[in-house]
Amino acid sequence: MAESNWYVAHTYSGYENKVKANIEKTIENRHLEDEILEVRVPMQDVVEVKNGAKKTVQKKMFPGYVLINMVMNDDTWYVVRNTRGVTGFVGPGSKPVPLTEAEMRSLGIQEENINIDFAEGDMIVVIAGAWKDTLAAVQKIDYSKQTVTINVELFGRETPVEISFTDIRKSQ
Repeated sequence: MAESNWYVAHTYSGYENKVKANIEKTIENRHLEDEILEVRVPMQDVVEVKNGAKKTVQKKMFPGYVLINMVMNDDTWYVVRNTRGVTGFVGPGSKPVPLTEAEMRSLGIQEENINIDFAEGDMIVVIAGAWKDTLAAVQKIDYSKQTVTINVELFGRETPVEISFTDIRKSQ
């Protein structure tokens, strides 16, 4: 099988989620699961203040763009390019350019898998960062972002905090 890469498709602004749904439906209908592996609309948490109240909302990191992990060939190019709402791929002319490893890492997309020796409910010790030497139980594991969520006491309350796999170790 050919190697898959991440590509960026340009869409009409506001159509990102529709394009994602349409591509996923086409993948299912044409049985392209082995060629188009994943479609993402990168989101980020943003704190907004409205009427004096802080509220965390999710906003698109790149309005007008959708990330697609796929094997580039004539079929996959045609499917994505002819999806309603897609205006084209990012790249010179009609030749899509895949994202580099560094670009993917900055988006929180890691290709290399890290094997971990803990599971939800296990006690871990934070070995780096602001919560160094904190002992806590793993609440949630996110393999795609390679983070664990733990609860720490902050101002007398239990607060969930995301910590990278590389900044923790299993407690003895």
